[in-house]
Amino acid sequence: MTHFICVTCGTQYPDSPEPPAHCRICEDERQYVNPKGQSWTTLDEVRQQAHNIIEPLEPGLYRLHSEPKVGIGQSAHLVQTGQGNVLWDCITLIDDATLNAIQALGGLTAIAVSHPHFHSCMVEWSRAFNGIPIYIHEGNREWVVRPDPAIVFWEGHTRSLVDGITLIRGGGHFDGSSVLHWSAGAEGRGLLLSSDTIDVVADERYMTFMYSYPNYIPLSPSKVRGIVRAVERFEFDRIYDSFGGQCAQNAKAQVRFSAERYIRAITD
Repeated sequence: MTHFICVTCGTQYPDSPEPPAHCRICEDERQYVNPKGQSWTTLDEVRQQAHNIIEPLEPGLYRLHSEPKVGIGQSAHLVQTGQGNVLWDCITLIDDATLNAIQALGGLTAIAVSHPHFHSCMVEWSRAFNGIPIYIHEGNREWVVRPDPAIVFWEGHTRSLVDGITLIRGGGHFDGSSVLHWSAGAEGRGLLLSSDTIDVVADERYMTFMYSYPNYIPLSPSKVRGIVRAVERFEFDRIYDSFGGQCAQNAKAQVRFSAERYIRAITD
């Protein structure tokens, strides 16, 4: 029995004697099936082909990504706090080198995942750190393809993990899509780890909002306004998305501006 991993999106499935016939994450219109056809790998194979990079972004915040690219090239973020470290989002590759590097940073006390494109190998990550909880919004329950007792489905609009770290359901991209607010980030001005809920664009002063990024399906104005309302009561000056984008200052004002610009563009 093997836990097969979809090559295209990096999501791990329950153990089975043969690869699954389909990847339901990729067959959803917010993702895509490889034009060459569905293909599968395993964590052992990924460990032979790639390694993880852990890079500091600012005091107490690190970005994790794999080279060469695994899945869709997702990044995760590690936030250090006095009550334990939190891993925001998850990448496919977990190996001894990564485990040791994170232990040197203080280990992990929790994992929180924004939406299904980052479920990846979250169960393997949890077990590598002694079964720590994985927080996923209830709205994304149907997309969990490898269930596990470590998964905690939270409900409502916000969930506090430790002092200064709050999960915020923004919706939009997926019903349960969430962002993480860290009040101590950006030198105490606050920051968001936004994943695909709020995506920093090439001109890093601004952001965009999409239902499907690879298939260029826009998000409706009502959904965009809902995201802005969800983050409005939190103070933040900086945003990091999960593909290397960063809005370094005035991020809260730029979210408002970007939302207004986006809505004008798709309604005029």
